[in-house]
Amino acid sequence: MPERLPTAGGRRARSRPRSSRALLHAALAFGALVSLLPFLTMLSTSLMTLGETYTRAPWPAQAQWHNFVQAWNDAHFDQFFRNSVLIALTVITGVLVTCTLAGYAFARIRFPGRDAIFTLLLATLMIPGTVTFIPSFLLVRGDVVPWGSWINTLPALTVPFLSTAFIVFLFRQFFAQIPDELWDAARMDGAGHGRFLLRVVVPMSRPVMLTASLLTFVNVWNEFLWPILVTTDRTWRPLSVGLYNFTQEAGAQTHLLMAGSVITVLPVLLLYFVTQRFFTEGIATSGLKG
Repeated sequence: MPERLPTAGGRRARSRPRSSRALLHAALAFGALVSLLPFLTMLSTSLMTLGETYTRAPWPAQAQWHNFVQAWNDAHFDQFFRNSVLIALTVITGVLVTCTLAGYAFARIRFPGRDAIFTLLLATLMIPGTVTFIPSFLLVRGDVVPWGSWINTLPALTVPFLSTAFIVFLFRQFFAQIPDELWDAARMDGAGHGRFLLRVVVPMSRPVMLTASLLTFVNVWNEFLWPILVTTDRTWRPLSVGLYNFTQEAGAQTHLLMAGSVITVLPVLLLYFVTQRFFTEGIATSGLKG
């Protein structure tokens, strides 16, 4: 049979998806530029001299890398950085332990009132975090508990964040999609829930655990109001509070302020780029079932 030539209608039909895809890519590129512009401005300003910040030059004539060293020393970031790392590691460890156990219980163990309790837990996501500041502060200050005050201590900065409803939900959704055949096989070998969790579930959960770790790290690293409430000196204050103090001390030295901001945000960016693949996989696989 003679080969049919493409009709005008067919060419128009193929051109529509291409034009739609081009518009979508253009919109995404514009959104990416808008998102990156503040960070690029901050990075560019951090490498300028003070005079260049006054003239509002778009980029430095010569990169001033010593701005980061000066900002680090002037703001005493070494102590604040150590505090932030210790606080973040403590909270991440606590969140992984508590939310893994809670998520597994909601996903794999049947007990009376499970669904009602889980629904109530999810309802707490609707409560603004600032609403809980006063009761949490009274607990930390020791007004309603027998253990005394935790003001200016590590527990005050970590214990209130050792479990979150969203991370429990994330783990529950991931654990719910694990095939029941694995649990049946584990029971035939005489394993209970504890052994099944440690030997089978946890090794399979690296993507969701890395996702939870990254989300928790970002929340803890950026926390500002709570450390201000529960600390009165810089013994345990994190990097976010240290940056705020530096803005009061540095005054009009914009290049140093931007250098301090880059130092503060750099660990979050590095951690994201390292765990990006697992982060995407963890988010994608945590909503397939439940």
